[in-house]
Amino acid sequence: METEIQSYQTAGFPSEFQTENYSVVLWKGTGVFSVDEINYSYKGYNILFLSPYQKLKLASEADEKVNILLFHGDYYCIEYHKEEVACNGFLFNNIYLNPGIGLTREDYDYILEIFARIKQENTENHQFSKSIIKTYIQLILAISSKQKSNSINERGVVEKLPVKNAVEFQKLLELHFKNEKELTFYSDKLNITNNTLSKAVKKEFGKTPTRLINERIILESKKLLHLTYRSVKEIASELGFTDEFYFSRYFKKSVGCSPKNYREKVGISIVAKMSM
Repeated sequence: METEIQSYQTAGFPSEFQTENYSVVLWKGTGVFSVDEINYSYKGYNILFLSPYQKLKLASEADEKVNILLFHGDYYCIEYHKEEVACNGFLFNNIYLNPGIGLTREDYDYILEIFARIKQENTENHQFSKSIIKTYIQLILAISSKQKSNSINERGVVEKLPVKNAVEFQKLLELHFKNEKELTFYSDKLNITNNTLSKAVKKEFGKTPTRLINERIILESKKLLHLTYRSVKEIASELGFTDEFYFSRYFKKSVGCSPKNYREKVGISIVAKMSM
């Protein structure tokens, strides 16, 4: 499968949705969704961005329709299109931000219409359909990036300043996650207790520091499996694991499949192929 539109009623939505594709989920209503077991409340018109093998659960107060655009990384490479649509690390692959966005009614209806057009192009399978669908995907990502950016800016104006210890933890994590996987390292660096750090990080990001350490390692693992030709053993070593098999077990526990299977299903990006 290169790209596909799937539709569900929330009452019949899979108990746990997971796929090797990038997924864009469009729906409306009120309730709670969870991505990789982290809960987020929602209300109104919503769009959600999932990277390969992220797990989605959805609990809605009413039976609403859910539309999902799925596309494989070999079909539309978000890294390759990073100049046109800066969605990698913003819409997708960001462990610090809510993966969902609240939409206006206008944007919701517009994206829903684009979904319908993608579905029609798949049905026609014209010689130009692939190019048209890629343009539609790029449009959806651009609209959503704009909306998310506006939402973050608006929220920053009216809300409190970020929690200082949490922000400092984020900076330290980005510098040291490959070699430092214990909470105590970070609390010692900040000269605070584990408990104080945990409260600050949970308040700012809605996740514990330990959870963020794990997610940052897994995010980098996925990146190296998808964007490079390095062996699993080389990737394990780069991420500070002395034992390749322990790394594989660590990865499978979080993702649900082994690093080898992840690479087989998700593929190696055109970015890796171009860099050879």
